[in-house]
Amino acid sequence: MTKSIFMDKYPIFSKVIAKNETPYKSVDEIIEYLKELIQKHPIATYISVFDHYHHTNYLQDGSILEGLVDAKNLIFCFGKQIPNTKVLAVRPRSIAVSELNDTFCIDFLEVPNGELHTLVEQWINSLTNKDA
Repeated sequence: MTKSIFMDKYPIFSKVIAKNETPYKSVDEIIEYLKELIQKHPIATYISVFDHYHHTNYLQDGSILEGLVDAKNLIFCFGKQIPNTKVLAVRPRSIAVSELNDTFCIDFLEVPNGELHTLVEQWINSLTNKDA
């Protein structure tokens, strides 16, 4: 898992997984696996999947990274409290799952709650299976 600052302000965590390092064969399979983890969590709520590739591909002036095969966002929320209105600006959460020719890329914005951030990292790290 690597951390980068995107556009000089967004803390993004990323994991690149070679296709031979995971049992999952598609973005949809990865999304379904992560969706199950979200649904099993006591406070997380699954919301939706946004097909970002499809959306961008059909825009008249859409542009897609060369070699990108699929790209979807799994949208969910950990919202257990609303202590102020500003917390709503960082919710819901999204995990981006992208497929390139030989790899899957998983990216997400840093979760403000450290414990929940660690949980999302664990979910993503569990996608890697050395015996795949």
